[in-house]
Amino acid sequence: MDAVADFSFATPTTRLLPFSTFTLFHRPHLYSSSSFIYFSKPLMAHNHHHHHHHHLTMSPVTINGHQQQQQNSSIIVPPFDHHDDYYHSIDEKLLDNIAYDALVWASLHGLLMGDKSYQKSGMVPGVGLMHAPFALFPTPFPQTKWNQASDLAPIFNELVDRVSLDGQFLQESLSRTKKVDEFTSRLLDIHSKMLQLNKKEDIRLGLHRSDYMLDEQTKSLLQIELNTISSSFAGFGSLVTELHRYILSRHGKLLGLDSEKIPANNAVNQYAEALAKAWSEYNNPRAVIMIVVQAEERNMYDQHFLSAVLRDKHGITIVRKTLAEVDQEGEILPDGTLSVNGQEVAVVYFRAGYTPADYPSESEWAARLLMEQSSAIKCPSISYHLVGTKKIQQELAKPGVLERFLENKDDIAKMRECFAGLWSLDDSDIVQKAIERPELFVMKPQREGGGNNIYGDAVRDTLIKLQKLGSQEDAAYILMQRIFPTASAAVLMRNGCWHKDRAISELGIFGTYLRNKDTVIVNNQSGYLMRTKISSSDEGGVAAGFAVIDSVYLT
Repeated sequence: MDAVADFSFATPTTRLLPFSTFTLFHRPHLYSSSSFIYFSKPLMAHNHHHHHHHHLTMSPVTINGHQQQQQNSSIIVPPFDHHDDYYHSIDEKLLDNIAYDALVWASLHGLLMGDKSYQKSGMVPGVGLMHAPFALFPTPFPQTKWNQASDLAPIFNELVDRVSLDGQFLQESLSRTKKVDEFTSRLLDIHSKMLQLNKKEDIRLGLHRSDYMLDEQTKSLLQIELNTISSSFAGFGSLVTELHRYILSRHGKLLGLDSEKIPANNAVNQYAEALAKAWSEYNNPRAVIMIVVQAEERNMYDQHFLSAVLRDKHGITIVRKTLAEVDQEGEILPDGTLSVNGQEVAVVYFRAGYTPADYPSESEWAARLLMEQSSAIKCPSISYHLVGTKKIQQELAKPGVLERFLENKDDIAKMRECFAGLWSLDDSDIVQKAIERPELFVMKPQREGGGNNIYGDAVRDTLIKLQKLGSQEDAAYILMQRIFPTASAAVLMRNGCWHKDRAISELGIFGTYLRNKDTVIVNNQSGYLMRTKISSSDEGGVAAGFAVIDSVYLT
């Protein structure tokens, strides 16, 4: 998702300081917002956790008028891998220097978002820019779990494709959800129209992202969700990886960190390549790729980054349209071609359409149906979109269901190993357990883009309320085992300030999949996105203001 990069949490109201107040000479007035504390002093931050660390103390030296940290060989750097609070023990002057370097790098390389304090920042490019929130250092992650997550990508790609072809399974699995969830119901209506027309999608393109967390108790890698629509941050994921490699190449010797331990991340190029190959399969060099976008999108630069690669490297024309514009300007020609504003569309790439808010009127639904009926390649098609719902995730975790779609026993075992506990609310034993121990569960509705999950005592309250109503409403939710990831020391950059905190991370592995009838053209693991959020927040989306974009340091 774009608007809220599915750590999914509500937006805090932050008081942003105008940039001119970030001057060294002001007294640091304290602004507190949710769990962040900002200073009106550049790059300095308050540290909640008063651990007694051995600080690396260095006197800055001036070289060519620039202050440089002295490479003092007598500094003993604690071994990185075995020191959980390592990032919090780095000298604050050094942190200031690294943060300054990182902010310059981010600005020069387009690691930017619209700043919501500027009215037009989500509509006019280049207006009201702010660096995207990022972690100053990469997060340690075990090599074995990294390999496990990477190996799963092509299997999940194949699974999405197989499940998408079983229209009856999708309709039946979602039939109870349909009665209580208007949004899922509308998507299913479009899907059943396609089944009635017997419309076959010969060319199928999937740009997926499977999200995982490491569970501290079991030390296992568990899947949070599988995104099949608008899997965002291929651009920013690649950029933050580059940023961290740059920081470690400049400061790594002093920090005892090796930039080679950050795995390469080519997500944006691999996403572009899959889109370009789909465009080639469509086989009309005059046709365009149309990106369906929200009318206001502060995360537009992540999208434009992908468009730029498609234009510069592959020579493809890109157009950006909202669903409302597609309704006004779009038509299907007699041969099934989708034409928008007189241009033939080869590929429709959705970066909108995943949340009810994207359909304020009937006109947006009409646009979605129009595109689905056309011969353009959809990323995702309506069936790929439905495979990504929470309910299907829960159905696939039931015993015996994966066997319906996959033959390879090893692949099935690998997938099951990463499945967290998932249950529907018609399982009365589990509901009873969740009422007794709500802290061990998360309730998830059929919603993308965050801010929707239910945690803690609210789980108990919601379940008891649903029991009293005795209604169908419980079909709108699934119950999931709550994962307790390890919190580690992190230094988070937002609004030009660094901030030390305890944080937990979620690893998203991108996958690209393209097939034409029986030929699989692409099926790859295609880079990654690490998101890190303050460990006290239940939910946090990057764009919503809780999480930051990160990369992986293999241990």
